[in-house]
Amino acid sequence: MKKGQTLTGKVERIDFPNKGVVQTEDGICIVKNSLPGQEICLGVQKVRKGKAEGRLIEVLTSSPMETNETCPHFGECGGCTYLSLPYEEELKIKEGQVKRLLDSVMDRQEEPWVFEGIKARPAIYEYRNKMEFSFGDEYKDGPLSLGLHKKGSTYDVLTAFDCKLVHEDMTKILVCVLNYFKERNVSYYKKMQHVGYLRHLLLRRGDVTGEILVNIVTTTQEEHDLTPLVQALLALPLEGTIVGILHILNDSLSDVVQSDETRVLYGQDYFYEKLLGMEFKITPFSFFQPNSRAAEVLYSTVREYLGDMQGKTLYDLFSGTGTIGQILSPGAEKVIGVEIIEEAVKAANENAVHNGITNCRFLA
Repeated sequence: MKKGQTLTGKVERIDFPNKGVVQTEDGICIVKNSLPGQEICLGVQKVRKGKAEGRLIEVLTSSPMETNETCPHFGECGGCTYLSLPYEEELKIKEGQVKRLLDSVMDRQEEPWVFEGIKARPAIYEYRNKMEFSFGDEYKDGPLSLGLHKKGSTYDVLTAFDCKLVHEDMTKILVCVLNYFKERNVSYYKKMQHVGYLRHLLLRRGDVTGEILVNIVTTTQEEHDLTPLVQALLALPLEGTIVGILHILNDSLSDVVQSDETRVLYGQDYFYEKLLGMEFKITPFSFFQPNSRAAEVLYSTVREYLGDMQGKTLYDLFSGTGTIGQILSPGAEKVIGVEIIEEAVKAANENAVHNGITNCRFLA
């Protein structure tokens, strides 16, 4: 196999992270963004020590597992890889990836081990409580778009009108914000030239509480009256409730969502979400598991494995807003959480007080 070759082959399996193992006439080639069972055309990009890597040129034959239950952007958008597969098949792929990683380590141990399998998430669609949408255009000098980057592109942005990952409330907010700025012909920030105004729309929505925090991220290169936008957002027919609308100013040259200054346009700069009966205050940039229902499955499993914690100190490292530590705190003598983001630490300590927990302490 040589660099520059164009080959065809069948995808045998997917290894972590998202690496399709493709059998061709000339041997094995690793190709990302492919699915088991697909017949594909690939271009060889790299051959090193007998291992070849390539890029997907075209899917010649779909996988027998694929269905038509996808969103209009599937294949173009870089957000989802397995959306065309039934969830049960996606689980099998991910379970296989994890098991092969563990096999390579655990098989060298003296003691036998048991692989207990994978746990499904409770909701297949509309499960994300946080989304970072980018402003841009779908093609050079095209109309303003707001959504997710095209697969393999750092520039082209597809408008996420029908994203399956998010609740309909987020879609309505996205459409409202996009139309507002399109009607006023407002510019977006161009990463190479470092000019423009609109950068990101950061949305956070409590899956359990329905509380929504809207964060509009811009540069300071232009001035616009956002009062009509606030009024339009508050008038939307939503299932949840907007509790805060923030204008976040970010003049960083790099394409990162951060705040140089935050202005509260409406309400408050936080929202609440509930996990396993506890309530957590979440600020714009503090880490929180993006799938609330799956987090409950995860934390319940951790609690089950820990067993009896009486008289023990539990360390919650990289603790974010302190969700794991607080949920586990009833069984431990004390919990110490450590986190580098100071606003998350502040929120974690406030959450502990809010939940009536006295044996937790969080440190920056």
